[in-house]
Amino acid sequence: MRRRTLLSASLGLGSLAGWAYVGGLHGATSVLSSFSDSGAAFGTTVTIQVLHHDPVVAQSAIADALAQVRQVDALMSLHQESSQVYQLNLHGQLDAPDPHLVQVLRYAQQLASQTVGAFDITVQPLWLAFSEAHERGELPTPELQTKAKALVDWRRLSVNEHHIRLATPGMGITLNGLAQGYAVDLAMAALRARGITHALLDTGEFGSLGSKTAGQAWVLGIKNPRQTDALAARVPLDGRQLATSGDYEMFFTPDFVHHHIFDSATGDSPTALASTTVLAPTGLMADGLSTAFMVMGADKTLALAAQLPHVDALLIYKNGTRQTTPGFPTLSA
Repeated sequence: MRRRTLLSASLGLGSLAGWAYVGGLHGATSVLSSFSDSGAAFGTTVTIQVLHHDPVVAQSAIADALAQVRQVDALMSLHQESSQVYQLNLHGQLDAPDPHLVQVLRYAQQLASQTVGAFDITVQPLWLAFSEAHERGELPTPELQTKAKALVDWRRLSVNEHHIRLATPGMGITLNGLAQGYAVDLAMAALRARGITHALLDTGEFGSLGSKTAGQAWVLGIKNPRQTDALAARVPLDGRQLATSGDYEMFFTPDFVHHHIFDSATGDSPTALASTTVLAPTGLMADGLSTAFMVMGADKTLALAAQLPHVDALLIYKNGTRQTTPGFPTLSA
């Protein structure tokens, strides 16, 4: 769903989306064995690694977790005609929505309110306008951009357990800023249900349980947004989930001025930040906040993060300057 750069990892999972490195801190290996598997979802490769003493339990847990990820993808894909998001965008309404979809849409509305509209899943018309123009080798005309912007307003999306409705013909939603994080949460719950206590999961966003080695954290390398083979930081995971958003993930101009993240207030991409990385209690929160923080810019982001329990962020400006909230854990890159 969200395009990311896939990079080979030297340790841990076989490939990571948007990060350049994964592995454990130095420490003795435990008696637990490592098991991993991967599958296709969200237009990328989802990979899960678990540590367990029983291969049957480990493999069953991984299968359960991958099934949860695929369920979210099938439900919230923009491109699969059978998905409920696709049908909502096609018809402007949806009866008998899946409870998972309702839960994610309600969080989207909560986050939109919390960020005063900086997070807005109804930006899909802007994405379509820019992507269609990009296929022609150009940007949308001011008239097309204004027309698309007029269809963007999260307050014109109504959601309840029985019915979802877009108020204006031509509106559309995208859950590319939430679905992969939500898939992390469901997959992690599936692993826990099988008794897994040490795991690392990559859906394009990241979740972890326990540690890589005895008493040592899983570590993710945060990609430098302007150097594909370099790290901006290494982050030891502490039980929170991690997501990143960046202007390099999908861009319409080589200077990264116009990219896949849109500010509903301007009808174009935000201009200050190159990437945001967020640690939060859930994957859904981390995913949504990483997108919202890109739009909000540094000052508003730092103010909001200070109000949210157990939320921390790393902000990288377009000029390469970095800023973190006080509780963001980093190691030297």
